[in-house]
Formats: sequence, structure tokens, C-alpha cells
Amino acid sequence: MAKPEEPYQEIIVETYYESGSGLHGDIHVRCIEGQAFPQHLRVRFPRAVRHAHKVPTRFRVAGKLSDREGGNEFIHTNHAWGYHIVK
Repeated sequence: MAKPEEPYQEIIVETYYESGSGLHGDIHVRCIEGQAFPQHLRVRFPRAVRHAHKVPTRFRVAGKLSDREGGNEFIHTNHAWGYHIVK
């Protein structure tokens, strides 16, 4: 569930490989260092976009701190919000 008190922020994220994490697939997304959110937080990001670009690719997106009931915090993005590739 999104945290209503948390604002959306523009951040830069990157794709990376991680096997055996217990999550679906091996291509994941994280914030790059120096962003508003720590790099260890997972980023919910559209699978189609992750797989359409080489790893690592950086994207500028709008993100918001979120969590699931009883779960860990993560950064939520939405496929409808769009993204820009950062070179």
C-alpha cells in the first residue's frame, strides 16, 4: 500500500542482474547511489521495460516509497507514468 504521506519524487534507477533472490526473474531495478532513496530498496518497475533494454540501463522515473501490509518497503513506479532513458 502506498504511504500517503510520502511524495512522488523524480529518481534515477538502473537495471541489474540478481539470481536466486526468490523474486520473479533475474533482472531487477534499484536506485543509483546518491538518490533520495537508499540503493538497497527494491524498485517496482514494469517488466516489459526491464526486458526491452540491455542491463545495465538507467531510467529517470517518478517513484514513491511504499510497502505492503506486513512487508518490506520498496519504491513504487507505474507503467503509466512514463520513463526516460538516461545516457
